[in-house]
Amino acid sequence: MSEAQMREQQSSIELEFDLGDPPQKVWRAVTIPELRERWLPKEALADPDAISVTPGEQVRYKLRDDTPPFLESTVTFTLRPNADGGTCLRVVHELTDARLDEMTRAPANSNSPLLMFAA
Repeated sequence: MSEAQMREQQSSIELEFDLGDPPQKVWRAVTIPELRERWLPKEALADPDAISVTPGEQVRYKLRDDTPPFLESTVTFTLRPNADGGTCLRVVHELTDARLDEMTRAPANSNSPLLMFAA
């Protein structure tokens, strides 16, 4: 495994669920703000509007931590019908903040924010 692949794995979480509900119902749950609010609070969103949408298939939102250093990430929901008439829901949460690269490249003796967090 290359260093780039390891870094990519460390900065993302991928989950997959087989749901009994049809894709249309799951799509509404991840795109209608009142329904989405039940599990993805608007306070976690950097912007309440999706940053990309493929209707009925995929939606991506930008998130921002509510505590310092306020790192940004994206969460992507991908839906496809499963064999039972339900939905296969794939959720990918990626830490995309450019400041993360700066913190991971800092030398150990630099007194960078990374060192301060560890202390």
